[in-house]
Formats: sequence, C-alpha cells, structure tokens
Amino acid sequence: MRALLIGDVIGRPGRVIVERFVKDLRAELAIDLVVANSENAAGGAGVTPAVAEDLFRAGVDVLTSGNHVWRKKEVYALLKLDPRVLRPANYPAIAPGAGSVVVETLSGKKVGVLNLQGRVFMGDLVDDPFRVAEREIQRLRLSTSVIIVDMHAEATSEKVAIGWFLDGQVSVVFGTHTHIPTADERILPKGTGFITDVGMTGPYDSVIGRKTEQILERFLSGIPVKSEVAEGNNQLHALLVDIDEHTGKAVKVERLKREMREAVRDAARD
Repeated sequence: MRALLIGDVIGRPGRVIVERFVKDLRAELAIDLVVANSENAAGGAGVTPAVAEDLFRAGVDVLTSGNHVWRKKEVYALLKLDPRVLRPANYPAIAPGAGSVVVETLSGKKVGVLNLQGRVFMGDLVDDPFRVAEREIQRLRLSTSVIIVDMHAEATSEKVAIGWFLDGQVSVVFGTHTHIPTADERILPKGTGFITDVGMTGPYDSVIGRKTEQILERFLSGIPVKSEVAEGNNQLHALLVDIDEHTGKAVKVERLKREMREAVRDAARD
C-alpha cells in the first residue's frame, strides 16, 4: 500500500494547495491513505470543525496535530466527535480526544495512525512519548501491521531517537512541527521508514509560514508583535511511503513537493 504524509498545513494557503493537488496525487500515484498535520490549519494556529471538513473534502483521511491544537476552543468537541482528528497520545488521559486511530482505506486495508508529541523544548506537560508509543503500538498491532507515526517535536535529536526506538515496530515515523524539510528520508535497518521533518505545507516566502517583516520586527526589537500567515510561494511538502501491508515494513520512501506560485490570502473565518 502507499501513503502520503503531509507536513504542517499552514492556514488557508496550506489548505488551498492541499485542495489543489491531493485528489490528483491520489489518482496519479495510486495513494491509499493521506495523513496531514493540521495543528496550524486554521488561521495559522489550531484547527476547527470547518477547517477539518475542508481538509477531509480535499482528500485527507486522517488529521494529526501537536501542541497548537488547543488554540481554537471548537476543537474540544471536534476531538470528541471525530476519531479521524487526533491530538498527541501522550497528553494526559483527561484531555479530550484520542491519540491514535485505525482507519480502513477504500480498498479495505486497515492502517493505524499514531500521533506523539516531544518533550524537549516544548514546554507542555505531556507523558513520555517513548513509553506511550510502546503502549499504543501494542494495541494498534491487534488490528493491523501497518502503523504510521507523526512525531511532533522541536528537537531533531528526539525525533531521530524515536525513529530508532520504533524501528521494526511501525511502518514509518515522520517528524513535524519545525516546518523546515530535512533531507534524511530513509528506511531504518529493521524496516521503518523515517524522516526527521517532512516540512510544512503553506507559504514558503515567509519565516516558517508567518509574514517575514513581522517576524523580523520581533527579532530586531525583542517586543511581541502581531504574527500573520504569509501569502507567497505556496508549497506542499510530504513523504510518499510504500509499505508491505503483510509485514508492515516500509519498502520505499520519497520526499514529494508541489508548488503553486500565486499568493493565497488567509481568510477571516479562520
């Protein structure tokens, strides 16, 4: 089977490029499953029911997230009602929603998706992602051998470490959060596909998705300033993974990029 794993979708520009390309990519490349990180999809921070529906309608099957998922209060109900929208599994159990799901593709293949959040430089009071991953994977493997992990973390070392820790236990680990794609896609020795960060999906004429002049003002003055989603050079960044559905091992990993040069303004409803 083949999965497309899309990096952090940034505001309306990110959603527009997902809408532009994902359905065509599914048909062109015979993609069975699409996973996208949605924690910045609504106005650059958070996700709402309307924004989630936009992404599902565009061809995404599962939405992962991270520390910014809580920025829109509407997400609390969404996480409770729609199992396709995940928050990191290592948040305390009292947090709404779930951190993993088993979905069935159109061809009847079952796939587990697990969302984790790092602890290094992140600040949130989350549980140990390594131990939570062990627990969640043991449960997911009762349903399927194909397991995809979004490791949402700041430190490259933590993302690389979880990749090695889970090598042979899951099909692929793809890193999100830092918005800059890394060039280290590979298959680890025991068969797990890996990339430290898949990059973001949104405006690349920016500072990690935000208007450059505003971020420069913040760095130069040290004073908090308004930070808005940028508009230029819209790009979709993803990892394309071929997986042996019987063994659950990755057989091929490839970075994928699509560009849309026209500017897309973020919408007020976000």
